[in-house]
Amino acid sequence: MPTVDFAIGIGGEAGQGIATPGDILARIFARRGLNLNAYNAYQSIIRGGHTFLTIRCGNGPVRSMGDKLDVLIPLNQDTMDRHLKLLRAGACVIFDGDKLKPGPAAEGVQICAMPMKQLCGANKLGANTVAVAAVLQMLGIEFQPLEDVLSRQFKKKGEAVIAENVNVARAGYEFAAKNFKAFPFKAPNLGKGMAVLTGNQAIAMGGVAAGVKFYAAYPMSPSTGVLMWMAAHARQLGIMVRQVEDEIGVMNMVIGAAHAGCRAMCATSGGGFALMTEAVGMAGMIETPVVCVDVQRAGPATGVPTKTEQGDLWQALGAGQGDYPRIIVAPSTQLDLFNSIPELFNLCDKYQCPGLVLSDLLISEGTASVNPDDLNFKAKIERGDIIFPNGNGNGNGNGEGANAFSGYNDNAYLRYKNTESGISPRAVPGVPGHIYVAATDEHDEDGTLISDEFTNPAKRRMMVEKRARKMETVVNQITPPKLVGPDNAMVTLVGWGSTEGVIREAVEKLASEEGVVANQLHIKWIVPFHVEEITRILSRSKRIIIVENNYSGQFARYLRSETGIAAHGHVRKYDGEPFMPHHIVNAVKEQLAGATNLSVPTHEIYV
Repeated sequence: MPTVDFAIGIGGEAGQGIATPGDILARIFARRGLNLNAYNAYQSIIRGGHTFLTIRCGNGPVRSMGDKLDVLIPLNQDTMDRHLKLLRAGACVIFDGDKLKPGPAAEGVQICAMPMKQLCGANKLGANTVAVAAVLQMLGIEFQPLEDVLSRQFKKKGEAVIAENVNVARAGYEFAAKNFKAFPFKAPNLGKGMAVLTGNQAIAMGGVAAGVKFYAAYPMSPSTGVLMWMAAHARQLGIMVRQVEDEIGVMNMVIGAAHAGCRAMCATSGGGFALMTEAVGMAGMIETPVVCVDVQRAGPATGVPTKTEQGDLWQALGAGQGDYPRIIVAPSTQLDLFNSIPELFNLCDKYQCPGLVLSDLLISEGTASVNPDDLNFKAKIERGDIIFPNGNGNGNGNGEGANAFSGYNDNAYLRYKNTESGISPRAVPGVPGHIYVAATDEHDEDGTLISDEFTNPAKRRMMVEKRARKMETVVNQITPPKLVGPDNAMVTLVGWGSTEGVIREAVEKLASEEGVVANQLHIKWIVPFHVEEITRILSRSKRIIIVENNYSGQFARYLRSETGIAAHGHVRKYDGEPFMPHHIVNAVKEQLAGATNLSVPTHEIYV
């Protein structure tokens, strides 16, 4: 089967219904088994402002929003003026010919004006449906899937509304068949349908797979989708969900639930996480496992609330004062987010420490198709050395074994026992014979606060080192990064988090279009850091270029601090929009030519 790869852009102002046609198209494409990637660039106002949704589909891997548009659907003149000039030969623009004027376009761009008033009749909101129907016809997709989706979408509004919208869609479909030239390719039907989900939905569902029973949050874009999904499914899944007054309260409630033995999670963005950090330190001090997701957005302060960035790395590395163990992971895709949550919970339970997930707006609010078989809701759950009131515990961590402590009396139970592994037996409240103090002050093995009598230097040193020892074996529990691509590459592109897909695509374009052999090293686990493996890989690289969505090169600094390796070049983007493949391709070309060692691309489509 030939490779099919096409992208559709739908633009207008907030309030014009950009999401609805996008959802319809995504469902139809996913039902045909196509891979898809969708990204919505929008403003932080209810109405007005430029909004642009890109849906890219194909029968091969679709790792980013791509570089091109095959179809443009402008719902207002502003969108037409911004984007029409970027279309190339073979693309088309579908628009309301009664209201919009196309202006000059490149040779070979098909101008598809539609008489929306005539086609929609009394349905004033039907223009989007007409445009969607035209797209499907030009892609060679039969009308029935659109009718099915419309029937489902308007089911609650009754048969009359369904019939009206189906009739409008049919009019648009037939008009396109008679008046427009179809694409030289057809959207294939691969047989097996795909699931469609956002990153925030993946985070929430990953929490379900991990056994989360308590979720708290304060709404803060772009993390609010996690709260919305959890709240919508809370009763069905038996999860207690709380919208709290602020992020300080959120983290303290999550710690309280986790302290009681419940798997607990929260999600926020950078500003909210800033308020949580003292409490995150408390989780480190009392050795309570919690998971917090930071969906990064452009900062500082309120910043640009609806735009993406990778600017919170050092905030996560320094969250809470003092030294204490934490685990930090930066998943790269929606499916990776889903799978990483249960894995992180198991690690946090085993090592009794907080875990932080660094997502960002690009993947958390972005939409992707995934194979339903890849969504494993029966993930293995490992609780580590934990003792519940019934006397049962896993005892499968690196401590002395949970059940071995179940018969101790109050005076003998050492919650913070100085073990060789640094992992101590953890009893939840209510276990007979296991009373102890859990406080934010430094403490002895049994929880007695050191400062209550006098500050004991030896005990303080012992407890700091005990907690630190826990991290010595975490790195052995997680998969190290691997070099993707030929060993003899001219350049190695290094990234972390959500940039994996676009870097991979840039590597492919460099080879196929520019004759530049490149490979890729992508980092998922930030703490602990695979120092030996990463050093071994990069020490053999001829040229290292680090790609990241921030101004200061936060990961480049972290890499150097951990390995001593300084990159030869950098590609940094901090205009609020994600990388497109050509941004990286052009940057690599100019750096290999010696023009610069720092490239800062700007997003031309949305400015």
